[in-house]
Order: sequence, then structure tokens, then C-alpha cells
Amino acid sequence: MVSANKLGRGFDSLIPQNFDTSLLVNEGERLQKIAVTELLANPEQPRVNFDEEELKGLAQSIKEHGILQPLVVTPNGDKYYIIAGERRWRAAKLAGLTSVPVVVRTLEQLQRVELALVENVQRVNLSPLEQAASIVALNEQFNLDFDVIGLRLGKASTTVRNTARLMQLPEAVKQALRDKKITEGHARTVLALADEKDQLKLLEQIIKNGWSVRQAERYVVAHREGATSVGSATKRVATTSPQTKKLSDTLKTPVTLKRMAKGGKLEIVFKSDADLKRILKLISK
Repeated sequence: MVSANKLGRGFDSLIPQNFDTSLLVNEGERLQKIAVTELLANPEQPRVNFDEEELKGLAQSIKEHGILQPLVVTPNGDKYYIIAGERRWRAAKLAGLTSVPVVVRTLEQLQRVELALVENVQRVNLSPLEQAASIVALNEQFNLDFDVIGLRLGKASTTVRNTARLMQLPEAVKQALRDKKITEGHARTVLALADEKDQLKLLEQIIKNGWSVRQAERYVVAHREGATSVGSATKRVATTSPQTKKLSDTLKTPVTLKRMAKGGKLEIVFKSDADLKRILKLISK
């Protein structure tokens, strides 16, 4: 049996409006009213300090509009531990409310939600963003760190972290990923740029030019190394030029260009030792 304390840790450390109550509250479900004196703060709640001004502001909002999002609680003897909603509970008391709307969940029900999320991530037909959303829910709403999630999924914690980070993408990039205009590898490369405007510029170049993930990565490197415009960064991505094409025609073998912060390097393909001798002979002429 998972303890109430363990399941509750981390829930209310989130900003309430970001908490995905739909995981715990069914639409149209009948809510209960429970006296504020019957509710207990979770003793292992990591958030112990609450900003008084924020609580006063929330209390004023509750006076005007009521509690729009129910608390989630689990029985503890003749009272209830708060699993999600401690900030609302504290503000409700400041507002003078004697009872608050709650949804009561047993430990077994909470545990089933957690297990369902784990199973959801393991489905083979899940999109990258669907996997990311489930991982973030396990991390934020069930207080499972990425190492634990990785163990449960049989994946490296770094892989789990990288997947979860997809939720930080701008909506335009998420939509491109949903529409399969870019791959998950492209999306992760976009995340390597901190500024959203730069991320959207990279997205545009990937789609417009049909860049591979490796080309997108070179764009990011160029940007980090001081390329001051899309044009200069894009130039670094190019693997061919009129000069490399001419050399390729002369040597009768593929020649590619890799630009670096200063200069770059040419890659000349040879198929065998004999082919290498042939190329070197042509170069030495």
C-alpha cells in the first residue's frame, strides 16, 4: 500500500491552475462539501511557506467567485489529508469559508491513476508529445523523479528527461511535431536554443530546407558560436558549395563541406585503397 504522505508529496507545490485535476476528478462528478476543520495539511508536503500576500489575493478571489477547482483529499481516520489544494484551503479559511468542495479519493484510486499513467507511457503507439505529457504528470503530480520514472519504464533517466522537455516547446513547434513535419530529434534540437524567436526561426529553416537533425544541430552550433543572422547560420549548415561541386566533379567522388567557428573541413569519400590512390594522384597534379 502506498502511504498517503508519499502520494501527496509534491502536488500542491504546483501552481493550482497548472494542476491537471482531470486526472483525479471525473467530469460531471458530484462534489462533496467538507468543513475546513476536517481537513489536514499533508505533513510531508514539501511546500511549507506560503506567501501571505498571494493567499490574501486568492482569498479575495474566493470571496467573489468561490472555489472554482475542488480539492482532492484522501481519508485519514475521521479527517482527510489534502492531496491537492492546500493553498486553496488556506485561502478559503482566510476568506471565512466554513466548508470547501472536495473530491475524495482512496489511496487505491490514486495509485491506479499513477499506474495508468505509467502504462500510458509504455504504449508503443504514443506520440512523443503524449509520452512527454504522461511523464510530466508522473513527475509533477505524483512527485516521482525522473530516475524512478526511468526505472519503471525501463528507460535511462536522461531519455525520460529529454522526452519530458518536449512540453517546453513553443506551440508552433509542438504542432509541427504532431503533423510529422519534424521528428522528435528535430524538436529536441530546437530546445537547444533558449530564445523562443530563435527556436521558431530554426523550425522555419528545418521545414523550408528539409534539414536533417544533423544539419539542424550545425545551425545551433553556428548560432552559439556567434552567427548573427539566419543567413550566416544557414551558410554554416550547407554541406556543398560551387567549389565543392567543382572538386567533386574533378575527383569523381562526393565532397562535402563542414564549416566551423573558424574555417572548416572538407570530407572526400573514397571507396577503397585503390580509389584513395587515384584521388591523391589527381590532387597532386
